[in-house]
Formats: sequence, C-alpha cells, structure tokens
Amino acid sequence: MENTGTPRQLTARAIVLGVVLSIILAGANAYLGLFAGMTVSASIPAAVISMAVLKLFRDSNILENNIVQTAASAGESLAMGAIFTLPALVILGYWDVFDYWWVTAIAGLGGLLGVLFTIPLRRSLIVEQQLAFPEGKATAEVLKVGQGGSEGIRYLAIAAAVGAAIKFCTTGLQAWAGAAAASRFVGQSSIAYVGMNLSPALISVGYIVGLNIAVLVFLGGAISWHVAIPVFSTFFLESSPELLALYESGASADDLAWAIWSTEVRYLGVGAMIVGGVWALISMRGALVDGIRSGLHQYRSGSQASLKETDRDMPMNYVLIGVAVFVLPIFFLYQNIVDSIGVGLAMTIIMVIAGFLFSSVAAYMAGLVGSSNNPISGVTIATILFASIMLLLMIGSGNGTGPAATILIGGVVACAAGIAGDNMQDLKAGYIVGATPWKQQVMQGVGVLSCVFLMAPILNLLLQAYGIGVPTESHPNPLPAPQATLMASVAQGVFHGGLPWTMVGIGAAIGVVIIIVDQVLESKGSGFRAPILAVAVGIYLPYELSSAILAGGLIAHFAARAHAGRDGETSLRHGMLFAAGLITGEALVGILMAVPIVLTANADVLAIPEPMRMSSFAGLVVIAIVMHRIYRIAAARD
Repeated sequence: MENTGTPRQLTARAIVLGVVLSIILAGANAYLGLFAGMTVSASIPAAVISMAVLKLFRDSNILENNIVQTAASAGESLAMGAIFTLPALVILGYWDVFDYWWVTAIAGLGGLLGVLFTIPLRRSLIVEQQLAFPEGKATAEVLKVGQGGSEGIRYLAIAAAVGAAIKFCTTGLQAWAGAAAASRFVGQSSIAYVGMNLSPALISVGYIVGLNIAVLVFLGGAISWHVAIPVFSTFFLESSPELLALYESGASADDLAWAIWSTEVRYLGVGAMIVGGVWALISMRGALVDGIRSGLHQYRSGSQASLKETDRDMPMNYVLIGVAVFVLPIFFLYQNIVDSIGVGLAMTIIMVIAGFLFSSVAAYMAGLVGSSNNPISGVTIATILFASIMLLLMIGSGNGTGPAATILIGGVVACAAGIAGDNMQDLKAGYIVGATPWKQQVMQGVGVLSCVFLMAPILNLLLQAYGIGVPTESHPNPLPAPQATLMASVAQGVFHGGLPWTMVGIGAAIGVVIIIVDQVLESKGSGFRAPILAVAVGIYLPYELSSAILAGGLIAHFAARAHAGRDGETSLRHGMLFAAGLITGEALVGILMAVPIVLTANADVLAIPEPMRMSSFAGLVVIAIVMHRIYRIAAARD
C-alpha cells in the first residue's frame, strides 16, 4: 500500500495531542486495571477524539489522526504492564508507596524495549501473514470514516458523562451499593453464590471484547464459584485449619466463600495461566522465527532509501543499539536490588530473553484476538515463576529481596509485552491507511515517555485514596488489583512456601483440557473458540466481575444479530464508542475522587448520610437502563 501525496504525519499539533491523550488514557486504564484486572484498547476513542480536535484545522489529514492514536494508545498499554506487576511490591510490603524513579525506570525502559522488540516482526505478522489485528482494523475503519468524527465524539462524551455520574453516585456519594450478591449454605457446608458488579465499565468491557471472550471469562468464574468453592467447602475444609476455624466460628456463607477463593481456589487460575503462556509460545514458534528472519533479511538486502514510504521501519542498526542502551541501566537497577553483579547479570539475561520472547507472543496473540485479550497475565506469571525458581537457586530463600527482584523482572517484561501488542495494532491500522511505519514507531516511543513520568504519582494517588490489594483499617475495601495480587502470591509462594501447588496443578490440568477443546473447535472450523487465557482470567477474577462482563458480551451479541442481513457498521461503531466512553468517564472520576479523599484522609468525605442511601436494587435499575441504552445505540438502523 503506497502512500501517494505523502501527507504530513509527525506534525507539532499531532504530537502535542498524542502526548495529552496518552497521559489521560494511562490514568484511566491504571484505575480500570486495578479495579477489574483488565484493560481495553484505547486506539478507537483516541482516534475519534483526534478527528474531532484536528477538524479545527483545515489541512489536517488521516495520517495525522493515525499518529495521534498511535501515541495515545501507548498510555493504556504501558499502564497495563505497570499495574499488573508493580503494585505487587506494595502488596508484599517491599514498598510503602510507589517509588517515583523505580516506577519510571521500570515502566519506561520496559515500554521502550517493547517498541524495539516488535519492529522485526512487523513485516512477517502484518504484511506477509496478514494476521487480523482486530482492533487495528477497527481503528483504521474509524479513521477512514473521518467525516463522522463529530457524531462519534458526541457518543463518547455523553457516555463519559453517564459513567462519571454513576461512579460518583456509587463510590463518592455511596448512594447505593456497587454490587448485588446473594449466598447461602446448601446442606451442611456447601456454598451457593451469585452476584454481579454494577459498574458500567465492566459491562462495557464485556461489550468490547464480545460474546465469545465474555462467555469464556464467565466460564472461568463458574468453574471457581459454582464448582470449586462448593466442592472445597463440602469435602476439603478440614485440610485448612484456618478455613475450618472460620466456618466453625459461624461465619456467613459469603465470608467463607471469599476466604476459600482468596486462599485456595484462585490458584487454579495461576496454573491455567502458566499453561496458557507456554501454549502461546508453542503456537507461535514458527511465526516468531520467520518474523526475525524476514526482518533481518529486509535490511541486509537493500538500503532504506530504496523502500517505499509505507514499508520503512526503524533501521535495524538503530534497533540493536537501542536494545543495548536500554538493557544497561536495567542491569544496574537489578544489581542495586540484589547487591551482586552475578545475580544482577542473571536477572538481566532472564529479562532480555523473556522480554523478547513474550513481546513476540503478545504481538502474535494481539493479531489473533486483539490487544484487550492479549496474554500479558499469562506471560508475566510464567516469567515470574521461572525467575523465582532461578533466583531461589542462586540466592536461596533467606534473602528477603527474592520476591521483589522477581516482580521487577516481571514488571519490565509486562510493560514490554503490553506495548508490543499495542504497537502491532497501531502498525496494522497504519498499514491499512498508508502510514509510514518508522514514524509510528517513533511516536509509540513518544507516547511511552509522555505518560511514564506520571505513572508513579497516579498510582500513589490511588493507593492513598482507596488502598491497593490488601484490606486495612483505613481502606477496608481497596482496589483489588487482581493481577498484581496474583504476581505477589506466586513470587512469595516460591520463596517462602505456602503456595497451594495442588490447586496450581489442578488449574494447569484444566488449562490442558481447555486447550484440547479449543484445538477440536479449530479443527471443525467453529466460529466459537476457547483461548485458555480468557478462561484463566475468569477463574481468577471475583465472580461478580465475570458476570458483569458476560452481560456486556450478550449485549454485543444481540446488537450484532439485530443487524443480520443489513448494514449496521455505523451503529455498532457508535455502540463501541459509547462503551469506551463509559469506561473513560468512570475511570477518570475514580481518579479525580481520589484527590479529596487523600486531602482529607477520609474515604467517606463525599458520602451522603446513611438514612439517605438506597439498596443495591437501585443500582440494578440504573445498570439495566445503561445496558438497554448501549443496546439501542448499537442495534439502531444506520
């Protein structure tokens, strides 16, 4: 695809707008990831905002808008890598607050390495193999329908206002409960539990990922909460003195269910995620080798000047120099932690190998299932487990820095993998609209650098306002940070024991079964697939989050059915933008509300008096109205 006319791309206004959006979307997704354990791609809302703003300039063009969304989406993906790992250092007690320079260095170096690691793969995955990269395709379509930018921004703005208002009512005013749940003992000790989080953001996550993934996430939740917890509470309570004592003390079914889930059952998800990460590597081994070979051959066979504008990546010598430059400070960071040159060097080697392999996995999987579903959790857990075992052999269990050191390795890998998958989506969109790859690659680096310096302040604001991971007297209901809690548990379990290996093993076996099922579905040409990592995430998430995601997936399914046999692309796109707006509004208000909470040191500073508060039924009515509105927008006739 040749770019004729070479419209301007790296303009000053595009860079400034990209930087601003990168910072905003990084903050929004940091909150969403700590709350729900998932983030969603920011490319489409960034593209719509860019079109609305740059329309003010008569000479703006589609390639400028593409450059803006390229930088802006870097904020979302970098936030994902950071919040999936670095809060584990707070959960482990290694940090009391998020250290500014450590967070900046780990996230920044990991993000920039992610950009560089995937440059050799662009030609193989995008040009030669023509992988789908669904969010990249969707972004390109939004960019091409640029004349609809004003209408798109209207849907995004209205939804953001709705999401913000609901979040303010539930978390700020505490006008109604944020979740509706019911549980009871069946028989002597078996537990039945149902529940749903009343967050528009979670409904929107389900809508964006679609029914297939939403069903699989819910299936994982059902395995944990409808099968594993009842079985454990009925037959295996005696195996855990702490859980048995809790039951005999007269604890409610709800309290016992959550205790079983947090100490035992969620580790099924650990086993499944490890298997999923390994399987992802096995599945893409051929594409990984071919991509590296193709990238090297391209630069050995001719000069950059002989290539078309739309085929020019960042030169390979720059890539190799950049990797070497960025790896050196990482070595000094690691050596500072363990106070050993040999161990620091070993940590750096593990990070480089894992970072490149898993960035490639993330890039390939993003091509299959999109950035919102790429296996960052699985590959990071695999990295942390492997690094923990290696460091345990080198420094022993008595060294208190072991778990923290493994988290820092995982932090770099997670940021690199998150950026890698996002980078390939952006390059796919650029390939479709005729952009210059090296300019996008430069802009991805700009996006990383623009938000990385604010990552630590954002995380500290959320920590002080809500707490993260561990309930305390001042924050009894903290942001759950499910992924970071998982990383902390794995690292600490390897070094200090207490990791329920039986549950990890059973989870791994479940993962193998799901992989076999998925292979059977693939052999039959089924449109429904069963990627293991989607199920594994559901196993680990609280049930009420999984059920809300399923509700969003069902809305997406029925909206698509409403358009069967007729054109509905515009309406479906509006539904996507409305969902993205709900997420953005809710997440941004979550951050803004943190300010008065931190200033007053009172989590209830905005709450209305208790007699004025309503039950969760009010929240159910509100969320039902939101769900109906998403459906009506997405199902409307074009």
